[in-house]
Formats: sequence, structure tokens, C-alpha cells
Amino acid sequence: MKVYRTDEIRNVVLLGHGGSGKTSLVEAMAYVSGATNRIGKVSDANTISDFDKEEQKRKFSISTSLIPIEWEKAKINVLDTPGYFDFVGEVEEAVSAADAAVIVVSGKAGVQVGTEKAWELCEKYHLPRMIYVTEMDVDDASFRQIVEDLTERYGKCIAPHFSPIRENEKLVGYVNVIKNAARRYTGIAEREECEIPDYCKPYLESYREKLLEAVAETSDAFMERYFAGEEFSIEEIRAAMRTEVMNGEIVPVAMGSNLQAQGVANLLSDIVRFFPSPDYCECAGINRTTNEIFEANYDFSLAKSAYVFKTMVDPFIGKYSFVKVCSGVLKGDDVLYNPDTDSEEKPGKLYTMIGNKPSEVSELFAGDIGAIAKLNNTRTGDTLATKATPVLYGKTDYSVPYTYMKYKVKKKGEEDKVSQALARMMAEDVTLKALVDSENRQSLLYGMGDQHLEIVASKLEARYKVEIELETPKVAFRETIRKKSDVDTKYKKQSGGHGQYGHVKMRFEPSGDLETPYVFEEEVVGGAVPKNYFPAVEKGLQESVVKGPLAGYPVVGVKAVLYDGSYHPVDSSEMAFKTATIQAFKKGFMEASPVLLEPIASLKVTVPDDYTGDVMGDLNKRRGRVLGMTPIAGGKQIIEADVPMTGLFGYCTVLRSMTGGRGSYAYEFARYEQAPSDVQEREIAARATEE
Repeated sequence: MKVYRTDEIRNVVLLGHGGSGKTSLVEAMAYVSGATNRIGKVSDANTISDFDKEEQKRKFSISTSLIPIEWEKAKINVLDTPGYFDFVGEVEEAVSAADAAVIVVSGKAGVQVGTEKAWELCEKYHLPRMIYVTEMDVDDASFRQIVEDLTERYGKCIAPHFSPIRENEKLVGYVNVIKNAARRYTGIAEREECEIPDYCKPYLESYREKLLEAVAETSDAFMERYFAGEEFSIEEIRAAMRTEVMNGEIVPVAMGSNLQAQGVANLLSDIVRFFPSPDYCECAGINRTTNEIFEANYDFSLAKSAYVFKTMVDPFIGKYSFVKVCSGVLKGDDVLYNPDTDSEEKPGKLYTMIGNKPSEVSELFAGDIGAIAKLNNTRTGDTLATKATPVLYGKTDYSVPYTYMKYKVKKKGEEDKVSQALARMMAEDVTLKALVDSENRQSLLYGMGDQHLEIVASKLEARYKVEIELETPKVAFRETIRKKSDVDTKYKKQSGGHGQYGHVKMRFEPSGDLETPYVFEEEVVGGAVPKNYFPAVEKGLQESVVKGPLAGYPVVGVKAVLYDGSYHPVDSSEMAFKTATIQAFKKGFMEASPVLLEPIASLKVTVPDDYTGDVMGDLNKRRGRVLGMTPIAGGKQIIEADVPMTGLFGYCTVLRSMTGGRGSYAYEFARYEQAPSDVQEREIAARATEE
């Protein structure tokens, strides 16, 4: 592929609900532009974007892919993203590198939750956007209904500039609202001029009126001409639209059919015509040497710098770091400096990726997106620059994974293989985390939802030939006491030669501090227990609190006082006093009204107003205590509640089904509280069967 200058580049992310047709749209774009000679199908598992075996098996996108399209002397870097919410990390990576977005809406399914989430992402990142309605060749597709729904949600900014011509429930052509002219399709991606059918005219008039009104608002001179009834030229309308699209004041709505590649050429032309090239966009970092702001702004005349927005680790083709060049011109023989890891990297070669196929390029101008192979010390979110100008860019804000499962390696001896495979997958997926919970002796896998974790397990088997089992994780309970106890314990052993003798009298009571396992005090008078044995007594306590007598959980909040005892001048030893203390602790703990404490999470659930009743009802079932509600923009509420950690298993799936995918949540550990007696009994019984 040839080298493109900054002003010839368009970086566009495709967003939308799962199954709305983003991957099929990429196929049509590639075909119409001449990049491929056939249109692949998701159902046939032969698309450019869904190259991963897991994607082909499941018939939906799991990761973001890059497909560069050459059109009208410009290079459009298309980022095809997954639509399912479990893969939001991939979407956030793509959005961080894009300068504009096409929100894909299914003509059959209409405006869905994924459409709303795509819009919210564009708002968050201030991305200019267009809406493209697919599946207009399907019987029950309704462009008019979708335009009405979008207008109802987002207001006057929605501006359809194409209108479908349908005959016998089939898409046969379109009306260009800007040109006030019609075209009829004659074959795949082919068309000819035709008359505007009468049945299209009422909608065409309202769409055109809307569009001209928006154009008139761009300047006082246009407004005067509009009210005077003057016509605007096609060039004037397009120039005004470009300004308003880039400002986010107009969101054009186009339509077509992916399978027939109808409407796709118009979309590609609109992307080049209306979306900004990177040199219109702002981008700034910090110069580590001077601590001054470095205004990169995709200026190719400045020092080289690039941001790594995504990593791809393929067992067959290796590791590729996807970069967006923020300033300067990257070349293969450059020596780049990574300020994040304080290391130098030598790219060797630069590539542009077409799905999973690397295509070598000699250089990448500021604003372009490409890939560099085998960067050993560079991760997603790192910056590459020069040592003379070590720029550092802010890292992208990714969603936090809250769904977790315990995993077990199926075959003994493959633990290392699994951990190495997971490390590679975590390098690729910013929302996947693998942790070891040493307290409960379990390995945990965190992801964005149950489906995410299931796919991780499936990928491990398919890609790396190792198998894991996912199970419900154990919760880290704690043990403490509620009352006082007083015990007298003697450890005596005679077995020829020296014996063993240790005798302690101890009081146990709640310390009032659930952050600390134990507090040790001694009140021994008259040397009943010599001072040199006090450390042995404390060592016995240290060992005892690791695994409590009630259910084997760590002990917290116990005060232990050694107030008396006795010793033998020959047989007493540190070992004997330690053992006596361990026995005293077990007895004293069980006599002091022991209880189990459960971890409580501080939960925040963000949902549209309509769902607050259902969500609060569900939280009550999970033994949650709702603390309050805060209204926020967009007709949503943040519900705050304290919920036991055991009540959060499976919450992601339940919340999504309850709110149609519109709800989100976040939580953090808050404190420990005494568990209800039925929960305690169940947990103690479960632990007893494990022993």
C-alpha cells in the first residue's frame, strides 16, 4: 500500500449493536474499493475482520480489526469493533485511535441498546459521527421508522441525506437529498439515474427541509438566503455539512445493503468528504525532559511520537503493536524510545494490517495507523518517541472487569503453560486479569462478563492447547469472637530424656479492630512465665490466626492476654509454650462466641429511571441494603448499596437481562460484617466437607 500524507487519511471506527452488520459493511467496503474481489460472509466464516477461529465459530466479532480502504485518493483506516458488551475493552481501544465514527444500525432490528452505547461513546470522546442503516434489502426494514426513533432520542441534529427507493419490499435505488436526484441500482455496486418516484416525495421534502435548515444555521448570510427562498448549490450544502458534521451539530443518516454492496460507495465518499483528517484534530502529551506540554496535533513536521492503542498476539504470526502516529513520520529504520519502560525499540519494519495480514509500508505519516512487530518492552497504552524528545501521552481509560471466576488447570503439570498463555492473552486484552488468591488457595480470572470468561477458556484450548475449568470462586470470609473467655492450658510430654512443658493461662476478648488479626498483651507477675517465652506465646498466636478454629478462615479482631502460667526449669522450651498457646487459642476462641464475618461491597449501579424498581428489588433478594439514589444526565440514576460479596456472583448477566443491557455497575470492598446465622451454618458445613 502506498504512503499517505496526514491530510489524505481518515480514521473511522464502526460502532453499533451486536449483529447490526459492521463486519459485513467492511466486506462491502473492501469489495467496492477494489481491495477484494469477493464479498465474504460472517455465516461462511470468510470475512477479513473475523479471522480468529473463535469469531468464525461463534459468528460474531470478539476483537477489533483494522482494514485500510483506499478511496478517492484517500486512505480510510476502518476499525471494525465487536458489538457485544463483554468486549467493550476492544471498542475503547478503537475509539481512542479514531477521529470519527460510523454508527451502524440494522434496518430490521432498528435502534437498539448498542446504538445508544455507541452514541454515548462518541459523546465521551467528542467524535464526529454518521449513522448508516444496513439491511435495507430486507422485507420489513423501515428507514423512516429509524429516522423517527433517532430524531426522538437525539433531536434536530439527525439529518438523513439519502432516502431509499423500495419496490415490492426490496431496495431498488435511492434519492440523494443533497442533489435532489434519484439513482436506481443495476447490479452489485452499480447504479444509473432515474426519476424520483411520487411516493418518495413527501419524505424527501421533509428530509431536505431539515437538511437545508441545518445548513442555513452555519452562517448569517446563509440564513438570510434561506429565508429569502434562495437555493443553495450542492457545493455550498456539502461545505456547510462538513463544518457541522465535524462540530457534531449534524449527524448524517445514510443507508444501503451490505450483501448487495448498495449505498456503500456513497458512504465511503461521505467519509472522505465530511469526516476530518487527523490534522484537524488535537493531540497533546508531556515532554518528560522539560515537563512542558507537547502539542503534537498530528503535525508531521514535529519530532516522531506514536501511541500504542492495541496489541495483537497471534501464536502463528507473532506479536504486533498497533500504533497511531501522533507527530512526525515513522520509518522502519528508526530507533524509538519508550518513556514508560525506559527502553529503546528498533521497529525494523512498519506494517499496515488488513485483518490479520500484515502489509509492509516504508513510512507512516502523523495521524496514520499501522503496526510494528515484536516490540519486546512495549505494551498497550505505552508511548513511542525519540530520546531527544521523550513525549508521554495519557493512557486510555478502559472499563474495569468486575465479573470473576475461579479456574482450575485440567491436566497436572500444565500450570506454567496456562499462566504463560494467559499472560499473552492479557497483553492482547486490556479487560482480562488473572490473579492468585493465596488466602483461599484459588486462581481467579476477571473479565467483562460470563461470556468473556467462557471465550477465554475456549481460546486457551484452541490456540494454546491447554484446558481450564471455570468454577464459582470461594469468598474470603473472616472469623472473630463476640464474647470473652478464660482458659488454662498445659502442654506436657515425657518421652525419655528431656520432656516438654508449657503452661499458659490466657484471656481472649474482642479487640474492636477488624483490620488486625490479633493484639497480644501480657500481665504475668512474679515470673510465673519467664519473659524469654513471651515471643514463643506470640508465635503460637501468629500461627493460630492464619486458619481459624471455626471454619478455617483467617481470624481478625482478637485480643489475647497472657496473665499467668508455669514453667519447668529443665523441660520448658519455646516449642512447648508455642504449642500450649495454639491449644489455648483453639479452646478460648470456641468458648468466646465465635462468628463468621462476610465481606461487604460498596456497589454503584447506573440504570435508566425505568429500571430502578426492578434493580432495587433484585438487590434486596441479594441481601443488599440500598443507601440512596442520585439522578444523573440522560435520564439515569446511580443506585448506591451495600451488598455481600456472595450476592454479586452472576450479577453482570442478571443486570443486563433486567435492563436490556442498559445497566452498568462498579463495586469495591468496603468492610467485614457478621454474616447471618443461616449463611454461617451453610459455610461452616461446606468447609467441613472440604477438609
